[in-house]
Amino acid sequence: MAETKSNVAIAAKDLVKIYQTGETQVKALNGVSLEISEGEMIAITGPSGSGKSTLMHLIGCLDIPTSGEYFIGKQNVAKMSRDELAEIRNKRIGFVFQKFHLLPDIPAVDNVALPLLYAGIDEDIAKKKARAALRQVELGDRMDHYPYQMSGGQQQRVAVARSIINNPTILLADEPTGNLDTETGNSILDLFKKLNSEQNATIILVTHEPDVAQRAKRIIELVDGKIHFDQPVR
Repeated sequence: MAETKSNVAIAAKDLVKIYQTGETQVKALNGVSLEISEGEMIAITGPSGSGKSTLMHLIGCLDIPTSGEYFIGKQNVAKMSRDELAEIRNKRIGFVFQKFHLLPDIPAVDNVALPLLYAGIDEDIAKKKARAALRQVELGDRMDHYPYQMSGGQQQRVAVARSIINNPTILLADEPTGNLDTETGNSILDLFKKLNSEQNATIILVTHEPDVAQRAKRIIELVDGKIHFDQPVR
């Protein structure tokens, strides 16, 4: 895989990830190859131990493969250093997790502004962008609320706002509805679909829930570290 096509957001070929535990080797991924186009909304699913969390870590540049190639756009990230991976994460990828990971003692606008503040952006500019992101996720009236003053769904929307403040090319959501009731979870999935359709955001949902996976446009199922099937949602 010398170079990716211009409209491909993510490309992987023969990804292998082996974890060493004492004298035991565990092959979490065993030759995974895939392409995800810009603007796709896909779900990565599979049973516990299937390798989906490992694949998520590789896609999110939180880890590197034991072997294989992995591109984000035209950048080959499989051989990058930890510092280079951190830069890719900060500039290209937004994360939303099952646990909201909000700081409890600061209001929503400050939680959302944190990635920019960590990057050295002026505080006034960071907060202006944070307010815009909160309005984008329909929390314009909750900017000064603290996490404990908000529902679970509102806290997850704050987390989504924080994930998009850097205008990432890829939004990676790991079990984003896992701590939410069905109605609230559906509202978060509606928000992802809105970001996908209106902003052409490339969204990857990692989930073990079939009904959540069905909200994507394409499902990739892993079994025993390999792709079991990869097909559009009908």
